Order: sequence, then structure tokens, then C-alpha cells
Amino acid sequence: MPSSVVAHMTYYADTHTLRIIYVSGMIYDYKEVPEAVYLAMKSSGSKGTYLNKHVKGHYSFEKVK
Repeated sequence: MPSSVVAHMTYYADTHTLRIIYVSGMIYDYKEVPEAVYLAMKSSGSKGTYLNKHVKGHYSFEKVK
């Protein structure tokens, strides 16, 4: 199911970085995210809801674009 918030996401296992590309075009890297969190988000019915509940506010981030 496409997300109305998340356009694309990529997980970099070597750095434990979760890159989120939002529908708006903004890109954020969330740091030190466990792979299990990425996998759970990937299989979640609502990527935006999962992101808000389990990623935002839990991991440091850096705006890429």
C-alpha cells in the first residue's frame, strides 16, 4: 500500500541509518536505527503512522535535503 507520507525508504545496515524520502521531497537520515525497526516499518500497513510512533523522537536525525 503506498504511503501518503513516505515516498521511499532505504536502510544502510553498515551504519544503521534509515533514510526516509518524504512525499514532499524532503530527505532525512535517522541514525542508529536497529534493522528490526526498519523491517517492522517496511511490513507495516501505515508507514507514516509507524514512523511517527517508533522512529521520530526515538532516534537522532539529520536533514539531507
